[in-house]
Amino acid sequence: MTARVLLALVAGLALGTAAAASGSAALLALATGIEPAGTLWINAIRMTVIPLVVALVVTGVAGQAGSRRLGRLGGAAFVAFVTLLLGSGVLSAVLGPMLLQGLSVPPDVAASLRAGAGETMRGAVQVPTLAQRLVAVIPANPVKAAADGAMLPLVVFSLLFALALRALDAERRRHLVELFQAVADAMLVLVRWVLVVAPVGIFALAAPLAARMGTGATTALLQYVGALAGTMVVCIAALYPVAVLAGRVSLRRFALATAPGQAVAFSSRSSLAALPALIAGARERLDASPAVTGFALPLAVSVFRLNVPAGFVIGALFLGKLYGVALAPAAIGTLILTSVLVSFAVPGIPSGSLFILAPVLLSLGLPAEGVGVLIALDPIPDMFKTLANSTAHMTAAVVVGRVERGKEPRPSAA
Repeated sequence: MTARVLLALVAGLALGTAAAASGSAALLALATGIEPAGTLWINAIRMTVIPLVVALVVTGVAGQAGSRRLGRLGGAAFVAFVTLLLGSGVLSAVLGPMLLQGLSVPPDVAASLRAGAGETMRGAVQVPTLAQRLVAVIPANPVKAAADGAMLPLVVFSLLFALALRALDAERRRHLVELFQAVADAMLVLVRWVLVVAPVGIFALAAPLAARMGTGATTALLQYVGALAGTMVVCIAALYPVAVLAGRVSLRRFALATAPGQAVAFSSRSSLAALPALIAGARERLDASPAVTGFALPLAVSVFRLNVPAGFVIGALFLGKLYGVALAPAAIGTLILTSVLVSFAVPGIPSGSLFILAPVLLSLGLPAEGVGVLIALDPIPDMFKTLANSTAHMTAAVVVGRVERGKEPRPSAA
């Protein structure tokens, strides 16, 4: 799939660039005429987002049960997850503008891109004020929030609904959780079907993009890849002092315990594949308790994705420059908060967070079609994103381990 998507991206960019360079009306018509196929593919992505997010949030919260001790560890894990996610979002908001500073899209090209977005841009909602965003966090009508693609209010409602389900008796709760689990499983099957035709959608989006931008398209796309990968490297580096200071482990032991899982994550682009190596490292190098290796690490791999805030922020900043849409600081702040909440419902599939980004872009005044470009470019940044995720999983686990011990660990040699 990765090879086919990259091939489709290269072919689409080549066709669009050749059409722009030739000045041939026929080639330009061909390059831009296939854009509806790309829009159909984006619509197929967007139609899975709402039911998938709601189902994953409900099953992830209402489906959990355990002792008071696990509840305490789960609370500590949640605090660690949210803190690290917010840190990732803030760091990307600081680094993103600097890394993308040299990216400039001529006004005429930006105008052409905006015109090419068509109905999507015309259908984008007016960006609300900060006060309006805060009021809208609790949706007066959850169904309307779902219809509008308002992800933050929808996730808040889903969380509250899941917590209410936990107050029901076990038998009644079980039936509803099984229903939502079936919905989530069906949506994931549908997502896999959409991914099968990803090369067609990517080609149909890349060709008109390159036709409007000309030779500047390749340079701009490569700069985005470098900016996102660089941001993830900085996030990874920042996790080591967090583990040392908050988890009270030596730097050497943490690095040795995490390295095998990092190697698996980077090469496989799968946090789940890295879990056995992380568990082994935690047991052998960190003397982690069963609560950490059997609960904290699996929980982190299941729901904690450090890359989501950074991917949302860098992607939105890049698309803002590409389409000539300025993003206000308040919009970036709301985007970070949305990404933190939505990250817990990201499906465990390649580029899963980008599927959820599509409706969020609309709320920022950006075309959802931009997600197709980001998905096409994601294989390279995704290696760094998965590497950051696995490092964050071990970081959160050692922090939870310190809470579980309830006292300072015994001194150990570095």
